[in-house]
This record gives sequence, structure tokens and C-alpha cells, in this order.
Amino acid sequence: MGRNQETKEATGNRGHLLILSAPSGAGKTTIRNALCRRFPGTKYSVSYTTRSPRTGEKAGRDYHFIDKSQFEAGIEADRWAEWAVVHGNYYGTSGEFIDHWLARGEDILLDIDVQGTVKILKRYPQAVTIFILPPSMDVLRQRLESRGTDSQADIERRLSEAKREMMEKSRYRHLVINDDLSSAIDELASIIKSYEKGNQ
Repeated sequence: MGRNQETKEATGNRGHLLILSAPSGAGKTTIRNALCRRFPGTKYSVSYTTRSPRTGEKAGRDYHFIDKSQFEAGIEADRWAEWAVVHGNYYGTSGEFIDHWLARGEDILLDIDVQGTVKILKRYPQAVTIFILPPSMDVLRQRLESRGTDSQADIERRLSEAKREMMEKSRYRHLVINDDLSSAIDELASIIKSYEKGNQ
């Protein structure tokens, strides 16, 4: 047990639940990975899904892959802090994981969409919510096109979804514009540190 954890548990302090959301192409995954490296003590909550692994995905790192019956049993047991059906597959966040680490005084990072955030806030209203924005829709389009992984139809769908998600940004406590990646990471790190110090 580290010194920081001993202090948190001794004082009875609960950890912070940090929620990161962003439209596709805004750089959320890159930023999330950078934050996990910068704050190695923060627990990243890996989501559960019933879909099959994609090329390059690793169980336990990208997702916990389970079957439909297991997921539905989790719904019946109120295991999920939030869950949804996307393109015919279940996706969910473990409430057990969150409750366990928060009680031990550890900070937890969630990478979920707006729909999931709304559900999480009903159960964890004190969660620290952060929304990452692209500098503009034009820049977002350029980023999606430059990835070369989506068809034009998929890009248009993602842009439409991005507009819808960005209309919900007022639900979030902090907004960060990812114009310059390094600056965005530094800004997010400053936000997280302010909670670690108990300033907010």
C-alpha cells in the first residue's frame, strides 16, 4: 500500500470519479492514455461489452468481452452503473468496480459518452465531468477523414452525432478544447490535480 493510499484511507476520504466524454475524432482516447500515464495511481474503468473483439483489441485492456446472458444477468443484479445497447450490442460500466475503488480513496477515470454520463450522474452526482471539444466542426471533419478508417457515410454519421453530443456540453463541469494536444493534456491534468488537492 502506497503512502498516498494510506493517507486517504486513514482520513476516510473517498476518491474522485472522473468522467471524460468527447465526440468521435476529438482526441479523447489519446488524451485518456496520456492522463493514465501521468496519473498512474488513477484506476481506469474498462467497459464491458457483448460485441466481438476487433483487430488489435485486447481483453481487459480495451474491453471486458462477455456474452449476452452474462450481461443480462448483470442487469438483473444491478451490476452496471450505466449500460446501453449500441448497434445491437450491450455496453456497460461496472458499479462494483467504481464503488470498490472510491471507498478505498482511489480516483477512477471513465471514458463514456453523453448518454452514459447522464446515467452515471444519477448514481454518482458528485462525479467530475469533463467534455473535450474540437476547435471547430471543420477541424473535426479533417481529423475523421485523415484517419482513413471510415467511409464517407460513416464520417457524416459521426459528424451528426458530434453535433448532437456537443449540444449537451452544458451538462459537464469542465470544457476543454483540443486545439493543441499537448496543451489540452496539460489543461486536463491541471483540472485533475485541483481535485486531488481537495480544492474543489
